[in-house]
Amino acid sequence: MKPIEEIKPLLDTPKKVVITMHQKPDADAMGSSLALYHYLTQKGHQVTVISPTNFPDFLKWMPGAEGVIDYESSTDKAMEALKGIELLFCLDFNALYRTKNLAPHLEALDCTKILIDHHLEPQPDFDYGVSDTSASSTAQLVYETIYKLGDEKLINLDIAQCIYAGTVTDTGSFRFASTTARVHRMVADLMDRGLRHEIIHQEIYDNFLENRLRFLGHSLLNRMEVFYEFNTAMLAIPYSDLKRFDLQTGDTEGLVNFLLSIQGIKMAALIIDRNSEVKLSFRSKGNFDVNTFARKYFDGGGHFNASGGRSTDSLEKTVNRFIKAVEENETLLQ
Repeated sequence: MKPIEEIKPLLDTPKKVVITMHQKPDADAMGSSLALYHYLTQKGHQVTVISPTNFPDFLKWMPGAEGVIDYESSTDKAMEALKGIELLFCLDFNALYRTKNLAPHLEALDCTKILIDHHLEPQPDFDYGVSDTSASSTAQLVYETIYKLGDEKLINLDIAQCIYAGTVTDTGSFRFASTTARVHRMVADLMDRGLRHEIIHQEIYDNFLENRLRFLGHSLLNRMEVFYEFNTAMLAIPYSDLKRFDLQTGDTEGLVNFLLSIQGIKMAALIIDRNSEVKLSFRSKGNFDVNTFARKYFDGGGHFNASGGRSTDSLEKTVNRFIKAVEENETLLQ
């Protein structure tokens, strides 16, 4: 994979471009993609953003979100957009299978593929790119890429808002270890360009329906288990709860982080029965590597302190597998 700054000659003339992200995109995936969209359109390119799946309502305020194509609900439109493209930008994922049913179509494309991502172990599917695990977010890498290409003058308010949204969420509102001086300098630059951060916080964190809050209370009261002997806490959510509270995409976002607020807890797990499969989210504090844990036990991965996995077993069997895996890692969790 050649360095990202070497794409500069490719951007000198208008091209047909598609930007895509991982399935069930979060604020970083959507924010980085839309920031890049606003940058490339200013450069004169014909740009389409395709999401492999739907995305949360609390991200639909982002400038440009109304034009994002949902591959699952608008497959024909997405396929038309992919025809004859010259550049494919892949953001916030490092392997094409992370785009779910869109993956085989991306693999078959005869175009230049460019990666911008901050996850571990990127796959060799890309011609150019940046894969920086020290970055707080992919949104931060988009910001830095624009600077590397000498186009920082093009960072307008739309770009600033999208970059901030991706960064504030992936840093846990600037509390994770990935929040370096480099991040704060970027945010200061965005604020100098007119960014009002409080509006974005309201759009992301104060924009849910009542049922989501009731689900949160129900989950913490009835679905939480704490294993103090392993410094671990777990939330196991049956599919019936998702139906009971009429949860929408994004309503479980951030739930796993509540568990890390318990004194002494080093690892937290959110295990959700999605009906078609069981999804797992892991978070950790300190030196416990949940990326390795997810890869070893649950066909997943991500970051050192934040990762995800999946299981085709029932929720009960998946929970039992998780508890057994925790027991095997007892020494590392002390």
